[in-house]
Amino acid sequence: MFVSYVLINMTGLLGKKIGRTQVFADDGKMVGVTAIEAGPCPVLAVKEKSIQLGFDMAKESRVKKPILGYFKKINIAPRKVIREVLKEAGREYKVGEELKVDMFAPGDLVDVSATSIGKGFQGGMKRWHWQGGPRTHGSTSHRRVGSIGSTTTPGRVFKGHHMPGHMGARKTTLQNLKVIKTDLENNIILVEGSVPGYKNCYVIVRKAVKVRVKKAVSTKATSKGTKPGKK
Repeated sequence: MFVSYVLINMTGLLGKKIGRTQVFADDGKMVGVTAIEAGPCPVLAVKEKSIQLGFDMAKESRVKKPILGYFKKINIAPRKVIREVLKEAGREYKVGEELKVDMFAPGDLVDVSATSIGKGFQGGMKRWHWQGGPRTHGSTSHRRVGSIGSTTTPGRVFKGHHMPGHMGARKTTLQNLKVIKTDLENNIILVEGSVPGYKNCYVIVRKAVKVRVKKAVSTKATSKGTKPGKK
């Protein structure tokens, strides 16, 4: 079996992570899902290869005057979040048009991007999953970093060496998450599995960039022990 990846469009929606819950699939199995409030997202601008979307209504008194002027110019109520996503090939967009969760259907694969939960300054055991040192025979290096130096060659510490430091609070994307259910009335998407970020954080839900396609390959061996494709 060979696994190849086919690139497709990245059109998506802006949303907010609500939390985790459980639903029952058609076969009766219980599935852990993440509820995401996605859209409606008005189109704020149409560019050559991308569109600009807004999400989450904002009070005019809380919006800076230059940004408020931008929204008044296009005659759209101000939004808290503004992001860009790539266009879907062959589709025309208009300023003011709203994108909703009906662009996704149960069974679709999506990529969800968000800022992961910040965990502050952490040691190497938690940050990099170190095994740790001996716990008996008088060892005092259970969770310590230990020596990071080197001998004469190369005589320095390699760049990117795993060390204690700040953990989390960085953009994270989980790919190929399955859409279990969509609620058009309440603008809710239920996605199988976990989604990065804390509760009520903003996320971007895109159509999956990589779709896994399995291609069966004939395994006709000319003799015993011969690998496919080799003579």
